[in-house]
Amino acid sequence: MHEDDHRLLSRCHHPLVRDLAWIMLAPDLIDTPWGGRPGRTALGLDDDRQLAALLDELEAHPQALERRVSRTVEGRMGHYHERLWQYLLDAAPTTCLLASNLRIHQGKRTLGELDLLYRRRDDPTPIHLEVAIKFYLGLVSGPGDIHDQARWIGPGGADSLAMKREHLDRHQLRLTERAETRLTIQLHTQPRDVGPASATRIQRQLAMPGVFFYPWQTSLPEPREATANHLRGHWLSWRDWRYLRDGLPCNTRAAWLAKPHWLALPRDEAFVPLRQFEARLAQHFSRPAPPVQIALLTPSRNSSIHRRLFVVGDDWPRLVPLPPHPR
Repeated sequence: MHEDDHRLLSRCHHPLVRDLAWIMLAPDLIDTPWGGRPGRTALGLDDDRQLAALLDELEAHPQALERRVSRTVEGRMGHYHERLWQYLLDAAPTTCLLASNLRIHQGKRTLGELDLLYRRRDDPTPIHLEVAIKFYLGLVSGPGDIHDQARWIGPGGADSLAMKREHLDRHQLRLTERAETRLTIQLHTQPRDVGPASATRIQRQLAMPGVFFYPWQTSLPEPREATANHLRGHWLSWRDWRYLRDGLPCNTRAAWLAKPHWLALPRDEAFVPLRQFEARLAQHFSRPAPPVQIALLTPSRNSSIHRRLFVVGDDWPRLVPLPPHPR
């Protein structure tokens, strides 16, 4: 993120407001043919003063955001991310949310579901937005060549960037090509819109922020389609933690990131001394345990340096997903 983005994020204390700000400021992980997320210009928040005013208002009065999002705070991170987008498209000055989790049926059969359907307030054209929040760890050896998206897997080992990309291309973002989808969308865009929406013109977009975690001390190039400015972190095995720790400045502090708040890093005051943090990490890995996402903070004279890390068990990965079948 740019320094201006960090300044905007630093205004936010409420964790939900911080995460809402983060999804506006964080870049997408990959470039795709469908077009990226609605950016700040499309949301009517291109000016930093406008965005700062919105964030300040939410800090002072977060109740509406809490009502929209609170039920998903203890659930799946994907649902939490979707609810943040629902609120944002409703609250932004120039967008209007038409529907969310819109199911598409063919008779009694469910064909799929559109994450979000919205439009700009000055344009009746419906826009289908799929959203995904992803954190992938890169494997030095694995399926395909060194740039293959199949080498970037989730911390639990159940999915990969290649699988997600293929599902979006084959299914989620193809739903609008079906007559059943177009009929369903028309029911949600007419007659209440400002003008007649075209029966054939439906825009498609993908919002996919997140972080690519590169192996610590081992070179690995970025996967195919990675955006130039994607967020980066590193991953390492628990057995290597002491080597990383011994190379850190003595004033480094750390924070444990708990789902669903893997989006915006916590405020600097939430970081604790490294020795105190390491005791918790050692207890976690004293038995077979899932990977842990953490953040490191090194204060400096002009600005603090933040780093994201995944620490994984010494037997990780236990499972590497197979790449999608070629078409």
